[in-house]
Amino acid sequence: MEDLRDKYEVVIGLEVHAQLKTKSKIFAPDTNEFGQEPNSLTSPITLGMPGVLPVLNKEVVNMGILTGLALNCEIPERCKFDRKQYFYPDLPKGYQISQYDEPICVNGYLNVKGKRIGITRAHLEEDAGKLVHAGSDGIAGSSYSLVDLNRAGTPLLEIVSEPDMRSSEEARNYMEELRNIVRYIGVCDGNLEEGSMRCDANISIMPKGSKTFGTRAEIKNVNSFSALQRAIEYEIDRQIEIVEEGGEVVQETRLWDDNSRETKSMRGKEDAHDYRYFPEPDLMPLKISREWVQEIKDKMPELPQQKRERYMSLGLSEYDASVIVEQMGLALFFDKVLELGASPKIAVNFIMGEIAAYLKEEKLEITDTKLTPENLVELISLIEKNTISNNIGKQIIIDMMKDGTPASKIVEDRGLSQISDTGAIKDVAKKVVEAHPNEVAAYKGGKVQLLGFFVGQVMKETKGRANPKAVNEILKEILG
Repeated sequence: MEDLRDKYEVVIGLEVHAQLKTKSKIFAPDTNEFGQEPNSLTSPITLGMPGVLPVLNKEVVNMGILTGLALNCEIPERCKFDRKQYFYPDLPKGYQISQYDEPICVNGYLNVKGKRIGITRAHLEEDAGKLVHAGSDGIAGSSYSLVDLNRAGTPLLEIVSEPDMRSSEEARNYMEELRNIVRYIGVCDGNLEEGSMRCDANISIMPKGSKTFGTRAEIKNVNSFSALQRAIEYEIDRQIEIVEEGGEVVQETRLWDDNSRETKSMRGKEDAHDYRYFPEPDLMPLKISREWVQEIKDKMPELPQQKRERYMSLGLSEYDASVIVEQMGLALFFDKVLELGASPKIAVNFIMGEIAAYLKEEKLEITDTKLTPENLVELISLIEKNTISNNIGKQIIIDMMKDGTPASKIVEDRGLSQISDTGAIKDVAKKVVEAHPNEVAAYKGGKVQLLGFFVGQVMKETKGRANPKAVNEILKEILG
């Protein structure tokens, strides 16, 4: 299949649905919250009862504008809502209020790892409810599905990319950066496992060099970055196999099954006319003044790419900067450490070293530990003042994360202060040299790299407390 792939170019576009973190729903006062008792967060408005009218939540519009600006979109002076007609058990009204031809955001782009990916539009809409199917959530073996309407009416922003991605890796990178952005600007928590951010992938293939896109298939039910890559890879191979055997790819909606690692046909893909869009009669078109847009723009927080660039200007590698930015809690922690005046170089060494390793092993976020920015800054200060060695710092940082004890107290209680007394260090160094005559002879015979061996022995004898610089100088003097 790899050889066959060389004959084709892959074309990918993503439709990402981000649930907005408002307190109430988009058109109703119901609480917007995840994980509550089924059907406990509904109202006559959400259920579409006779005589009720939707009222637009202004904070939803604010979040839509903020996201559009973060994605370099134009914010038109007018947008409107439309009815999208379709019938499904978890859509109580029989239609969805969405935006069709006049969305809130248009013509944006996102730069992802050196590639510019266009964003066609981002539009506001209400989410549908959720079906709990047989065999899950406590109804194993049943022959029916249950409907939970808590999610119905949750505000969604659907972000539609241009078909600019050419590999599953590019699609994943785009999705990850998009999640970073919505998290940093505070409009969505980006929890794919809870469904607060979901992705549909449109995939097609065309012969290398062709200017005409092939027929696309839409892949739904993608709820992780790795699943997105797997689904795209499978679909590419499926479409190539069809074309190579003389068949034609049909336009359809397919479901990704992560257990069987394959896509399965759900239904023929609807076009816009199939939904019978028409302007929502209960909501007036919305006028968005330039003053309103500017007011929101002035509150824009630092975006992930800006944060990466700032970190790199402080001397961090591109890799380190990217890893820290990827974990928002870690980035905010690091920013506080920098604000308190710590050395970026020493701080990032701890964060990317012992701290990151501990978090990964324990499956924790930095906010789950008891380490505070102030305590880390104090630890760095003790190292810079030569009160303790860097190695001692590495030994005690885990305890600081576990119980929150300040570095100075641990150092005092355990007697870990660095030995800078040259006389004391010289005594230990002499004993080490006398105990290793063979190594001394080899060193004097030209194997100067053995100096590291002697340094290690002195540090071992002093339990890591000796000043490394002083140890090096004293050993060179003794060894001659």
